[in-house]
Amino acid sequence: MDLKAHIRNVKDFPKPGIMFRDITTLLKNPEAYNYTLEQLLDFVKDKKINKVVGIESRGFIFGSMLAHKLNCGFIPVRKPGKLPAEKVSISYSLEYGEDRLEMHKDAIEPGDKVLVHDDLLATGGTMNAVCQLIEQLGGEIVQVSFIVELSFLNGRDKLKPYDVRSIVNYEDEK
Repeated sequence: MDLKAHIRNVKDFPKPGIMFRDITTLLKNPEAYNYTLEQLLDFVKDKKINKVVGIESRGFIFGSMLAHKLNCGFIPVRKPGKLPAEKVSISYSLEYGEDRLEMHKDAIEPGDKVLVHDDLLATGGTMNAVCQLIEQLGGEIVQVSFIVELSFLNGRDKLKPYDVRSIVNYEDEK
């Protein structure tokens, strides 16, 4: 299936010069939605994972489904002020600014085998920060997965030595 046909391109969002890859059009199509889930599951079928971490907010969609299908726990990583219990946090750079993420301190236990999922890989800053949080708590990153990768931004380089998987690749901004 050509998933690019189900991803909307939004010019100049969230700021001029950015071509936003919107997966909401993929989500509303049952065949594309199910195909995407099957591809993501295929990436991890032989891995021993006991936690899936999803990054706010679009990483929650497939991250929680992956956790359900893999029969393991789901951990949400959120922006500040959204989690009620004791948390760990990290600041990181985006392609268009800075941000901060938080995770409950008791979400990851030493030795947990973790799949981290987000919808899109751009510069790798968000995923790299989340991986640092997980490792700080003693978790082992088994794999990081994405639906969309913007390979022209070289985000994969920031995620070495992790096993990085993506379904759809855009080699340029067009």
